Amino acid sequence: MNILLWHVHGAWTTAFVQGKHRYLLPVTDDRGPWGRGRARTFDWPETVEEVPYEHLAGAEIDLVLLQRPEELDLLELWAASARLPKVYVEHNTPRTAVPDSRHPLADRDDVVIVHVTHFNDLFWDCGRTRTTVIEHGIVPPRARYTGELERLAVVTNEPVRRGRVTGTDLFPRFAAAAPLDVFGMGVAGLAAERIAVFDDLPQAAMHAELARRRAYLHLCRWTSLGLSLIEAMAIGLPVVALATTEAVAAVPPEAGVLSTDVGALTEAARWLIASPGEARRLGAAGRAAALRRYGLDRFLADWDRLLEEELCASR
Repeated sequence: MNILLWHVHGAWTTAFVQGKHRYLLPVTDDRGPWGRGRARTFDWPETVEEVPYEHLAGAEIDLVLLQRPEELDLLELWAASARLPKVYVEHNTPRTAVPDSRHPLADRDDVVIVHVTHFNDLFWDCGRTRTTVIEHGIVPPRARYTGELERLAVVTNEPVRRGRVTGTDLFPRFAAAAPLDVFGMGVAGLAAERIAVFDDLPQAAMHAELARRRAYLHLCRWTSLGLSLIEAMAIGLPVVALATTEAVAAVPPEAGVLSTDVGALTEAARWLIASPGEARRLGAAGRAAALRRYGLDRFLADWDRLLEEELCASR
């Protein structure tokens, strides 16, 4: 199957393109948000091909995978797109009018909305549009937990701009418990006493660094479910997390400490820093849970069932 999709979320796409299909990604000269093409910091197979916009009209496409409402407008660049089956992956929680948020693709009969978590499915009002849930999958990280550094790790993108959404305001409280290392895109402005930053490392290098930290912090107040959390668990890091959105389902009690009490979480962080044996025990349980629930084989099989069903139903 030839699948057209835009490069939006690098980690999610890394898992998706491990399947048996051919993946066509629009590319522009500036490699901006509407034409990033292939990833530069993730390892993608040769089945991922870049297609300039002017060549899309002549490309052989069987199905379109959408991830942003504006991509529907871009499809109008060539007339044949109207007849193609379409699925829309909803990565995000609603941003406004919770819990009455209407999805921008609500009440459509030409697309299927695929939520990446059951939390998303619960909170978005999609009207009559057909929905389903395909939970995340990950390519298992090669790095393995050592935890020799008595430091905490966070992975987040654009924490300065996103602020309270990503729990950036909580970083100093945890840095008081133990030195904090922040990984991701747009983190340079956060460097401070007891807070170090690692801006946009290649995925494998970031995983290797995470494995050396004692524990992983998940401080997002309002997010669907960060793949970095699942990856950290799969590496074997114990988790200290806000008990919000899908994290309460993704992190079992034996894998870490979840709470909405920030004081309790900072105490848990201090405990793990002081207790390497307990940190390793919790991390091992989290790794087993992450690989069991978010395995790549299950993820790809779920997607193949949906895509082949939708393709056959539409042709």
